[in-house]
Amino acid sequence: MKKILIIEDDREIAELERDYLDANGFDCDIDTWGTTGLDRALNEDYSLFIIDVMLPGMDGFEIARRIREKKRAPIIFLSARGDDIDKIRGLGLGADDYMTKPFSPNELVARVKAHLSRYDALTTPPSSILKIRSLSINPDARTADINGQTISLTAKEFDLLYYLASHPNRALSREQIFDRIWGMDAIGDISTVAVHIQRVRDKLAVSGEKFIDTVWGVGYRFSG
Repeated sequence: MKKILIIEDDREIAELERDYLDANGFDCDIDTWGTTGLDRALNEDYSLFIIDVMLPGMDGFEIARRIREKKRAPIIFLSARGDDIDKIRGLGLGADDYMTKPFSPNELVARVKAHLSRYDALTTPPSSILKIRSLSINPDARTADINGQTISLTAKEFDLLYYLASHPNRALSREQIFDRIWGMDAIGDISTVAVHIQRVRDKLAVSGEKFIDTVWGVGYRFSG
């Protein structure tokens, strides 16, 4: 559940905003004073801030400036003043939106959802996990799962599996595999490739699926 901080000195307006946002699955806190609102914004974990411009203790512009020094979460300004100069100033301080009172609570909810969706898309790193049917390979954690169950792999077995799975439906020669996984300084010979391939196949067999094909006269191919 996304947490939202509403910094608004008009309790009635703040509670109306909270009620609409709560009804849409958000968890909202309210603060009616500028300095205490800033303290909560900086020291608690919020996904978005809704800030009135005119506040006792500290105005919304200063609050937004201080938040932006520490956090990137979206900021929506609310104000009874609709002057362009205020909008320009607010957006220039790093706010994401500026709404003029009176406003539709449903429009506020729509804007909150839009800004959170955009922020999540910008801050969520792309997944590097490979998923091939029942098999999932996480190169960062160096784990491989079959139907959610982790299979035990040695370091070389994992490297071999990940290399093959990263090149699906491509025939890779034994020489290519040996050079990539064992390298130029490897102790042993190319026959170790076949040994490790068989070990990986045995461990993937719990899936009941075939992942690694033998390409006769060449090497191996991972079936994507």
